[in-house]
Amino acid sequence: MGDFRAHVRSFGGGEVTPEFFGRIDDGKYQTGLARCRNFIVQPHGPVTNRPGTIYVREVKNSAKRTRTIPFVYGFGQSLVIEFAEGAFRLHALGATVQWPVAAAWVTATAYTVGDFVLYAGTTYYCKSPHTSAAAFATDTTRWYAQPVSGELEIPHSYLEDELFEVTYAQSGDVVKLGHRSHPRRELRRLGATTWQVLDLAEGSSLAAPTGLSGTATAGAVPGTPFGTDYVVTAISGDSDESLQSGSTTVSNNLYDDGAYNDLTWSAVTGAVRYNVYKRASGLFGYIGQTDQLTYRDDNIAPDLGTTPPLDVELFAAPGDYPGAVGYYDQRAAWAGTTNTPQFIAFTRAATEDNFNYSIPPKDNDSVQIKLASRENNAILHLVPMAEMIVVTPAALWKIGGGLSEVLTPLTVSTREQTFVGGSSTKPLKVGNNMLYVAARGGHLREFGYDGDKQGYISGDVSIRAPHLFDGRTTLSMTLQLAPFPIIWAVSSTGSLVGLTYIPEQQIGAFHEHDTLGDFEDATTIYEEGRDVTYVVVRRDIDGSSVRYIERFAERRFINAEDQFFVDCGYSYSGAPANTISGISWLEGEEVAILADGAVVPPQTITGGVLTLPDDITASTINFGLPYSSDLQTLPMALEMQGYAQGMPKNVNAAFLRVYRSSGIFVGPSFTELTEAKQRGTENLGSPPELKTEEIEVVIKGAWSDDGTVCVRQSDPLALTIVSMTLDLALGGG
Repeated sequence: MGDFRAHVRSFGGGEVTPEFFGRIDDGKYQTGLARCRNFIVQPHGPVTNRPGTIYVREVKNSAKRTRTIPFVYGFGQSLVIEFAEGAFRLHALGATVQWPVAAAWVTATAYTVGDFVLYAGTTYYCKSPHTSAAAFATDTTRWYAQPVSGELEIPHSYLEDELFEVTYAQSGDVVKLGHRSHPRRELRRLGATTWQVLDLAEGSSLAAPTGLSGTATAGAVPGTPFGTDYVVTAISGDSDESLQSGSTTVSNNLYDDGAYNDLTWSAVTGAVRYNVYKRASGLFGYIGQTDQLTYRDDNIAPDLGTTPPLDVELFAAPGDYPGAVGYYDQRAAWAGTTNTPQFIAFTRAATEDNFNYSIPPKDNDSVQIKLASRENNAILHLVPMAEMIVVTPAALWKIGGGLSEVLTPLTVSTREQTFVGGSSTKPLKVGNNMLYVAARGGHLREFGYDGDKQGYISGDVSIRAPHLFDGRTTLSMTLQLAPFPIIWAVSSTGSLVGLTYIPEQQIGAFHEHDTLGDFEDATTIYEEGRDVTYVVVRRDIDGSSVRYIERFAERRFINAEDQFFVDCGYSYSGAPANTISGISWLEGEEVAILADGAVVPPQTITGGVLTLPDDITASTINFGLPYSSDLQTLPMALEMQGYAQGMPKNVNAAFLRVYRSSGIFVGPSFTELTEAKQRGTENLGSPPELKTEEIEVVIKGAWSDDGTVCVRQSDPLALTIVSMTLDLALGGG
């Protein structure tokens, strides 16, 4: 045996940069890794190979980049929106939503956005409301042909190079979309297969009342009459107030005993109440509210502190389209136009698109401000936290209600919080923190409130792993909350950078993942009782470049045959079979196979068919593109003079404590690996049992300066390493 035994009790430090290898004094050194490829660092210390991905569907157009965004209506009610050039598609539970059976097109019929019709064997989606003419109009301004393959497509006008610039914010069944080259829009769900894309109009959802008139009733002793002007507004059930009606003048002397004016007007669709205003000193002041269509003024004094709302259009023209959208304090917020890049407007309280205001201002009026910044950088993101966090390339700001904590036109407060600005990549909220990509350098940073400093602070969470971000661009990020929080960041290199992140426990561990292709986007939703991450992957299949939607498989499993550690894969369960057909998406590719829990030699998909070798049959067959998971320990640092640096080291054996694992290879490098022999008392022909125990692997000797150990899992089997003890010898003492 060797001279020393070194125990690696945890891998919770994750992968660190080679530039960190000298920081023996840092606590993360004892738990860090030189390489953590296709392994996930668990917050309590172990590492486990990542689950594979299940094929869902080829994207709408494989020649173009495609984005995904989550649609989460409520707990357990979610789906993934495929955001392709020209159309949205919808995916849930690993399947794609199909267009409904449509009735035949009929002349003289009023069609609205989202209606489906069948004409000449093709199903069409109505893009704009109209009444059908004598001949069927197939022009693209009215109808959008659905694909014959059955996927529901909701048309839009965004181009490929604009997709990742679109910002979004969801409220209930509505996803608001912002882009500086397009009008404000929303994607609205009305039913499982009924969706609309609509341009947004500013202002109240209610029309102004019409038909206002008045009748005067004189007093007992009539005095000299004078004219009194009135207007009326409509109020919806959620307190949205319309613009004022046309005014009417009633001639009477309301100071006489018994004098009054009766007002009447026409009903407004959607209104539940009406406000009545009377002119005084040049303004219309509030005199009362009613749920009727009449109101009596018997000389009520107007409240000039409450006046009818005034109309305003902020985002109606090219150059004024906002590129950022968010929600805060019961208001929708839009910002970052081309003409006024640092202007931000909040809607009236409890309204979606009403930016109207009053003179003097009321607490529920819209809030409109411009950041007083030294640099004129566009607002990129609006992130609601305790205050609204505004992200620009040069700085992060907070906007709130000041001491009142309620945002109103009179309490609004703005403050710069950090001068490390953000990039165009959408930030993530994780607990009480926000994670964002720095505009300069591209590092991943956290932003949160610090009670000691009485303000927000920003810190670099990638400080020990800058090699995963330097010289790269983070294209998108998504958050997986369960079973523990992981940030998945899609890198311009085609890899998927994972960050196991629990800030309250000071846990932040990086791991990097790759596949036979390039990860291009990722989105996480909750379905089937777990968080599921969907990815867009570009692959070269049978000589062609394709892009697929795939979803991560469940990592946890009960039976060994349910292990799923292949990519772009498929799972068969049923009667014992030797062939599986319909696998066209992997045509010509060699796939890794797990059949009833046993590893089967790789086979090539031919004619869309997988055939197991040697007439093997199995009831559960999981197969797909293979991938390897690699782990490498940091250079050995022993508690002795000089931490054993400058002394040659040779690792004789590695003792791995594993959990439900099989197929383990260990060695001094990834080119010199020794398999851990695991077969024990299993029956001949059955797969080796998954081990939960300590495994000793005597490895090929190799003297080196570092004394590192490499572990690889290249089979479609589970591997979880809880801890590791290395038996090593030192030379040159």
